[in-house]
Amino acid sequence: MNEVVYLDHAATSWPKPPGVLAAMQKAMEEAAANPGRGSHQMAVQASRVLFETRRVLAQLFRVKNPNNIIFTHNTTQALNMAIKGILKSGDYVVATMIEHNSVRRPLEYLMRTLDIQVDYIGVNDQGELDMQQLEACLSKNPSLVVCSHSSNLLGSILPIQRIGELARSSGAVFLVDAAQSAGVLDIDVESCCIDMLAFPGHKGLLGPQGTGGLYLSPEIELEPLIHGGTGSQSEEKEMPSVRPDRYEAGTLNTVGIAGLRAGVEYVLKETPQQIYEHEWALTQMMIDGLKGLPGMNLLGPAQGKERTGIVAFTIEGRDSTEIAFRLDRQYGIAVRAGMHCTPLAHYAVRTDKTGAVRASVGANSTEQEVQRMVEAMRELVR
Repeated sequence: MNEVVYLDHAATSWPKPPGVLAAMQKAMEEAAANPGRGSHQMAVQASRVLFETRRVLAQLFRVKNPNNIIFTHNTTQALNMAIKGILKSGDYVVATMIEHNSVRRPLEYLMRTLDIQVDYIGVNDQGELDMQQLEACLSKNPSLVVCSHSSNLLGSILPIQRIGELARSSGAVFLVDAAQSAGVLDIDVESCCIDMLAFPGHKGLLGPQGTGGLYLSPEIELEPLIHGGTGSQSEEKEMPSVRPDRYEAGTLNTVGIAGLRAGVEYVLKETPQQIYEHEWALTQMMIDGLKGLPGMNLLGPAQGKERTGIVAFTIEGRDSTEIAFRLDRQYGIAVRAGMHCTPLAHYAVRTDKTGAVRASVGANSTEQEVQRMVEAMRELVR
């Protein structure tokens, strides 16, 4: 493959730290048996892989008991587990206009099947939440408040600590979608009053695809999304009552989870704060280079404001998909174009008819890559 300027980290981070591949290879060679399904050495080693990964994730998110971290295949599965496991017929939910379809579609499904009610809190052009509207909706005693920590279109960062405090005071369960923030923003589930935290392994945590998880407060019980074998309490016809077994039916992706551990250890060593500062500096450099180009409309927080490593934009009179295609084929620059699985956010900033081009940096992105993106765009808009 030719050299790629990879600016699609909001979808999946790449390349991974070298330790990720090494950990996965070691797991395949030494721990490729089923965890929790046997007492032989390879099965025990596989179980140890899971335990150690839960431990470092608990350290990252300030979780007291690692067994309250449930492994999933991705954030989407974690969000479905949380939303479908907590809501009951007639419940009222407060969400936001920056939600990904991984939140919106389960909610819309439950609106049809369980007659739940949902209000989506508005955001302004910079992705800032309408806090007055939020407080008005919280006065109606919702069962669940769910929000993205950071928009995957705008890069805006929601004040989850304040939202969590308001949700708790209203008696609502608070679910945070950390798809764009895990590994990049500091997350303390206790201080932010987070009851459930859904996160991916393959983005800011720098692990492989097919990994992710859900932090579940010890105060919260969900109906399991999937039923099946766990290797524990096999004589019972119901799922086990103990965590994490209750929510982890079937064989887990042990090899991928081993890679996830290595990714999280890299994040802990570098620290989310340093990674955020690196990504923020690159986004400011990109904004500075793109602003003022003919027809350029930059989305999200203004230059100098806090944001995650996302810079999305439209060019007046130009198709976003065509721009992304030409960046790839002519310049070897990988970005994403379209609706980004977040139509509500596009409605909020009036790009629902055009979509947008999204360039997103990561922990290992460089100034040279950003400069190549800026130079390519200058040529394309001439």
